[in-house]
Amino acid sequence: MTEVDAICLRPWAEGDLGLLRAQNTPEMLAHLGGPESEEAVVDRHRRYVELSASGAGRMYVVLLGPDSVVAGSIGFWEKEWDGTPVYETGWHVLPGFQRRGVATRAAVAVARIAAAEGDREELHAFPPVVNTASVGVCRKAGFAWRGEHDFEYPKGTWIRCEDWWAPLG
Repeated sequence: MTEVDAICLRPWAEGDLGLLRAQNTPEMLAHLGGPESEEAVVDRHRRYVELSASGAGRMYVVLLGPDSVVAGSIGFWEKEWDGTPVYETGWHVLPGFQRRGVATRAAVAVARIAAAEGDREELHAFPPVVNTASVGVCRKAGFAWRGEHDFEYPKGTWIRCEDWWAPLG
């Protein structure tokens, strides 16, 4: 990996609301119910800021290259899955940085952080089955496939997702 390709994860901060707004597009949220209202974006930003303080997970800004260009976001948070406490992860990479391995490298990095700093044994990702790019990220990042499930997200919308997981222990 060259320095140009290097990624860094920076903890989410108060000043990162603009990144959420940039990610709140039909293109970026096509598989997750579409764009949210401004009120919902501001509420999501508040939850991201509070997540680290709660100890229930962390959100990060994905920075790329020696100039630390903002390329997207990734995080992990507590979830109960199949009766087991686990972490869930999810990411958004801005269109100009997609198809460059950014999400894959960020997923590997966030798994390492969750393993080192968290208290759960598993990390799961639940990409919609139609989101072949995110399914590919899971595969390339070393997650193992566990099956398909229906999820209600956002509320009132059912989507078929794949369950990909990585051990943290």
